[in-house]
Amino acid sequence: MTGSTTIARTKRKASRPLSPQALFLQGFFKHPVMVGSIIPSSGKLIRKMLGPVDWDNCKVFVEYGPGVGTFCRAILERLGPNAKYIAIDTNPDFVAYLRATIVDPRFSAIQGSAEDVNAIVADHGETHADYVLSGLPFSTLPPGVGDAIAAATHQVLRTDGQFLVYQFNPNVRNFLTPHFARIDHAMEWWNVPPAQLWWAWKDAPAD
Repeated sequence: MTGSTTIARTKRKASRPLSPQALFLQGFFKHPVMVGSIIPSSGKLIRKMLGPVDWDNCKVFVEYGPGVGTFCRAILERLGPNAKYIAIDTNPDFVAYLRATIVDPRFSAIQGSAEDVNAIVADHGETHADYVLSGLPFSTLPPGVGDAIAAATHQVLRTDGQFLVYQFNPNVRNFLTPHFARIDHAMEWWNVPPAQLWWAWKDAPAD
């Protein structure tokens, strides 16, 4: 084997794209406060989390922290043909991966902060979202960021819209209760680690 052949093979190996699992793990170690788990969510968690969604009446679906797209494909399978799906992540590696691997006119991967969800939704020609999904680890976000995201989410949701949150720390309720009066909760034990599931409803203002 010649030296040039060895170098060429080394270059091919170096340029080979990371697998979704490896990219997810890399993202966890690079940005641990922004990635909630070292392992992507299970299929059981995905089905349970999305269970209450009224897909026939969902025109705008937003996700915070999509990572490598664990939820993305399941959502696109259920979403109507004329709906929009906006995935927001601060990690440029995740955003680049999603843009390269998900080719769907309904789908947009945006590098940005969930705090700016109202502006991002407006940039897509919409005034409100019907559902917002989040796997962001609220308990480890910098001070004030979790509260700002919860407030912005309540604002962007239409009346009767839902904030769907999966976490591994029950303290997320402390971020939801100041903004959402009605909150449902469940556990998904068939996940590693077991996950807390929350559905926060934006009810119509009281008369």
